[in-house]
Amino acid sequence: MSEPANPASAAAGATRKLPGRLANRNFLLLWQGQAVSQLGNQAFAVAMAFWIVEKTGSASLMGFVLMSSNLPGVLLGPLGGAVADRFPRIRIIILADLVASLGLLGLSFAMLGTGWGTRTIIGLLFAASFTEGVARAFFLPALAAAIPDLVPAERLAAANSMNQFSLQASLLLGQGIGGVLYRLLGAPVLFLADGLSFLFSAVSEGFVQLPPTPRKKTAIGGTVRQFATEIREGFEYMRGKRGLLGFVLSAACFNLFVMPVFVLLPFFVRNYLRVGADWYGFLLAAISAGVIVGFLLAGLLRLEGRGRSRFVVGLMLFAPVPFLVTAFVRATLLALAISFVLGMVVGLINVYVMTTLQATTPSELRGRVMGLLNTLTGGLVPIGMAVGGVVGDLTGKNVPLVYTSCGLIILLSTLLAVGRRSTRDFLAYELPPPAEETPAAGDEGGGAS
Repeated sequence: MSEPANPASAAAGATRKLPGRLANRNFLLLWQGQAVSQLGNQAFAVAMAFWIVEKTGSASLMGFVLMSSNLPGVLLGPLGGAVADRFPRIRIIILADLVASLGLLGLSFAMLGTGWGTRTIIGLLFAASFTEGVARAFFLPALAAAIPDLVPAERLAAANSMNQFSLQASLLLGQGIGGVLYRLLGAPVLFLADGLSFLFSAVSEGFVQLPPTPRKKTAIGGTVRQFATEIREGFEYMRGKRGLLGFVLSAACFNLFVMPVFVLLPFFVRNYLRVGADWYGFLLAAISAGVIVGFLLAGLLRLEGRGRSRFVVGLMLFAPVPFLVTAFVRATLLALAISFVLGMVVGLINVYVMTTLQATTPSELRGRVMGLLNTLTGGLVPIGMAVGGVVGDLTGKNVPLVYTSCGLIILLSTLLAVGRRSTRDFLAYELPPPAEETPAAGDEGGGAS
């Protein structure tokens, strides 16, 4: 994990030591760590949702707890991106996982070892969710910026598909068994498992060595003004990429109005499908299974330029349809199939857009761009969570009304976005041709020594 002291040799080493194949030691270490931590995290999500439903029955509380987990990413995303461009990215990733682990372990120990009441536990749940959100605000930009430094440029799309495949496979398993484990073991044990999974991830990441990358010569622990300048540079780059901000606004609107759907999902499962926590996990798992298939398809389909643009536009227009249909579904198997289709569509869209951004953004700006992207696309997520819970309570958990309204609004906003030529041009952006591969000095490690 150490980096060369000489900046010039670092810049040269970045090209020379980049692994020549996708399945290299460093990428696989990072890959397995994220898979395990996500497995625990999804079991935690299922346990948290149904613990709140059983103890309080409040959709508003559900929304506010979810908001507490996502708000830090919105507020700190740009800072997290700037930090990822200034400090060693793998160290940021490890520290973020350790912080998340400590918060979840503290919550589980409190629930297992005390007789505290529901109000106190809810307060601790807010604290643990907020802590994990802070860690994620620094983790996500560092991870997105690190992946292109671990694999050959021409295998970046495959790396994104593989990484997201492992994450979604963990989501599938964690959500699929989360409801069953919640019934058998209870929430405290699942919270403990999640904390331990983050700890395992940090240990696995500790063996990853990133190739040295050119960085700005700024003093470690620089001033607030320096950070503000670097964040502004990232925003100027995004603003200058024609069509990107239009797509970002469409994604932000989607995220805003999809949140009430997920906040009310446990109530949809209990009140409309009339099944228990097991099926809540199964529906989430079906979405993850669909995302996995979407990632695999994105890795197999070879779409370029306008063909890719038309394909992604079609997916974006189709994405709200599952919400409109689900509002009137009362059969569990049909709900399962619709959830799968939704996940597949989202997975396809995410891979194409993420690959384009990673491949076309300079390494020294990549962390800031990814941090700003997380903030801009997710900026309305906490509001959507909070409002979704309140609206759910005000409408008496009227899932058909809320789901239909959200689906129609998403469809309208998407039509406005894809109707702009600049947005379609962004989606048609031609990736640069693969550079000729330079023989790697150490293909298995590929890191600095």
